Amino acid sequence: MTDTSVATPADVPQVLLTHHLKALKLPTFLREHEKLARQCASEGVDHVRYLFRLAELELIDRERRMVERRIREARFASVKSLDSFDFLALPSLNKALVLELARSEYVLRRENVIAVGNSGTGKTHVALGLGLAACQRGLSVGFTTAAALVHELIEARDEKRLLRLQRQMSAYKLLVIDELGYVPLSQTGAELLFEVFSQRYERGSTIVTSNLPFDEWTGVFASERLTGALLDRLTHHVHILEMNGDSYRLKQSKRRQRGAPVDNPSDN
Repeated sequence: MTDTSVATPADVPQVLLTHHLKALKLPTFLREHEKLARQCASEGVDHVRYLFRLAELELIDRERRMVERRIREARFASVKSLDSFDFLALPSLNKALVLELARSEYVLRRENVIAVGNSGTGKTHVALGLGLAACQRGLSVGFTTAAALVHELIEARDEKRLLRLQRQMSAYKLLVIDELGYVPLSQTGAELLFEVFSQRYERGSTIVTSNLPFDEWTGVFASERLTGALLDRLTHHVHILEMNGDSYRLKQSKRRQRGAPVDNPSDN
């Protein structure tokens, strides 16, 4: 019997090429080179343009994979872009500023963003959209709620891995902390959260969303001294988004009662 698994001399270059492309981590080259070679041959394209097209495909695919990885690592509550945000429904929001922030240059300058307004006006949607934009520009992003972060910090302290978690929070180019003020913090939780803000001061950008005006943050941190020190750091280099208006969710509830079509919610 003939062993059909043995490569013939004609197969060797293809086998070695496959091996080399895998070793070089060029999956798009590996997947597309034969199909593109046939296409370029039929079009009379020379070898330089053939290689250019292959390299371009690899770069485009690598960029896509990088963005997908950044989005997974960010752990967004959901993936939302600013394209789907209804700016017309919230006249108080500075649309031009939001679109400028979407360029993510504030992250490179290590500036902060605070979105403040009553519940249901889209603060979370805007924060998610800005976080997604930063991911698309190759920046590392982390997303969490204030309550979840405090819980994680306390748990890490009890398990003696607080330093590692603090380093992780400090390493993000952009950290999004959603829903600050929805849940009052214990003294320990407030101090641990303050430490996160303090360690990121002028080292990384932070987006904070809150349903409370600044003069009510003392009720969350239960300390005028701590609140003052926190606001001093957060607002030193800051862009403030005022997002007061009618709640999207309340509007949708009324539409349901009337049997009218309901838009997708914009969250907090």
